[in-house]
This record gives sequence, C-alpha cells and structure tokens, in this order.
Amino acid sequence: MRLVLASKSPRRIALLKEQRMQFEIIPSQSPERSGKKRPAARVKDLAVQKAFDVAQKYPDAVVIGADTLVYCKGEIIGKPKDRADALRILKKLNGSWQSVYTGMCVLCLAEQKMLFGHDVSKCKARRLSDEELENLAGKHMDKAGAYAVQDKDDMFIERIVGSRTNVVGFPVEFFQKLFKEFLAL
Repeated sequence: MRLVLASKSPRRIALLKEQRMQFEIIPSQSPERSGKKRPAARVKDLAVQKAFDVAQKYPDAVVIGADTLVYCKGEIIGKPKDRADALRILKKLNGSWQSVYTGMCVLCLAEQKMLFGHDVSKCKARRLSDEELENLAGKHMDKAGAYAVQDKDDMFIERIVGSRTNVVGFPVEFFQKLFKEFLAL
C-alpha cells in the first residue's frame, strides 16, 4: 500500500513517523479556502480538499489530509498573515480558553474509499505581558493561533484538555482510530 501525507508540516511528518509507518510526503496545492462557518465543518472540509487534491494525481495511493485551526471568542483563527496579525491573534488568545480543531481525511480514489472526521482539544493560554506577547509574535507564522506547544521556548499554553498531538496538528489517537476503520472498509 502506497501511503501519502498531503502535508509538508514538520509536526505532522514527525508524528506520523512515530507511528512507524512508511509514507511519502506530497504536499497539497489546494488553496485552503472553505465556505464552512463552523470550526469542525471547516477543518473537515479542508482536510478532504487537501487529500482529494493529492489523490487526483495518485489515485492508487492512500492519502492523508489534515487541517488545524483555533477557535476563540467566536472567531476562527488560522495561521497569521504577518507579524502584526500574529500579535493581534496572541492578544485575543491571551489568558483565554480556546478550542483547537483538526480535521483528518483518509482517501483512496482507486478503491473508492474515504473516511474523515475531526478531533478537538481545549487549551488555556497563560496571561502574558504586552512585552512577552511582542517577543512571541512572529515566531510561529506557520501555525494556527501563532503559537507552538511543541516548542520548549513557547510557554503560551498552560493547560490542555484533550489530545496534545491534536494541538500540535496531528491527533495521533484519532488518526489511529480513523485509519483502522479505513482499512476495515
């Protein structure tokens, strides 16, 4: 079975490698746009789009797509556009509870098989000073929420309820369950 991860995220790659699975990395070129308004629906939609984008080129492969976002105070928060946006995001999240959603899709076009779903974790951000927020802003431009729980120097999140790997962007436990169900189809 040819397994493909439709992502170039170093965190997703590392977490999937920890599962001792042989896979290729072929990042999706999907534009990451969704008309879905609810966080769970949006991450599932984007994960399916990413998997389908790669699967069209490799129809015999089993393709894994994923997408992560942060939801806080009624706002869906993705990756920051620039340093100023990162600072705005961090100020919004500062001292607050938030939800981190990751959508996942496992797809094989040749076998006409697809499963998708999402995981959600709750996070409490530590209250940081304006100076600490300024120092953090811009360090994690490629991450939803503009922070990185896996970075030892990033102490922004003080508590996680749910899957820590979900907050990193690849919910290992959820993926294992989804993949097992996919293989049984």
